[in-house]
Amino acid sequence: MHGTRTLLGLAVLFSGTLLAGCTSTMTRNPNVPVGEAAYRTIPATIPAPTVYAIAPKDVLQVRVFGEPDLSVEKARVDEAGFIQLPFAGQVKAAGRSAPEIKDEITGILARKYLKDPQVAVAVDEAAPRFVTVEGEVKVPGSFELSGNTTLLGALAKAQSPSPTAKLDQVVIFRTIDGQRMVARFDVKDIRGGVSPDPIIMDGDLVVVGNSKIKTLWQDFLKTAPLFNAFAVMAR
Repeated sequence: MHGTRTLLGLAVLFSGTLLAGCTSTMTRNPNVPVGEAAYRTIPATIPAPTVYAIAPKDVLQVRVFGEPDLSVEKARVDEAGFIQLPFAGQVKAAGRSAPEIKDEITGILARKYLKDPQVAVAVDEAAPRFVTVEGEVKVPGSFELSGNTTLLGALAKAQSPSPTAKLDQVVIFRTIDGQRMVARFDVKDIRGGVSPDPIIMDGDLVVVGNSKIKTLWQDFLKTAPLFNAFAVMAR
């Protein structure tokens, strides 16, 4: 009898906790865009850029024709987004294209040192891009992006969502023009081809939500044998 009372008490406690968990998981932030609004914030496709935007840690090659002392074979963009050049000094690079940087260097050298300088700027090494995946995934962490990585690709890098993941509550955080943006996606719809798979960008944060009900049920099954639950239920 004592074992039965213990089991019944545990079941009542568990069922009450389930209801609370159900209420909490059904609560959604109305300010987070979903559906079509989410894809307007985090699109599934990226318009082909006409030029490459330089980023911190990129390595640039800067050549001033006929002036080897003014040329730099490997100018790394620092964390603040600048490169250091002889005579031209500190030049803003991050967020700009190679032609834009070339024009600024040409202007500086023309004003101070050379008549009609011929400058060429090219990206010698592109810095790796990363996405961070957190929440209910098997291996959370930061992962290097390769090509046009999508949301499903990012989740695969984290070895997929865990069994307790809430697949309709997968959130992507992204910084756009200095403003932090957020959108929520339903991975089940994406996997089923109902919704497009959004493209992941450098610096994105993906957070996979948790299903409290699944977690509590699995915890219950793990502790039930300690109370001889299956034997009691079979009688």
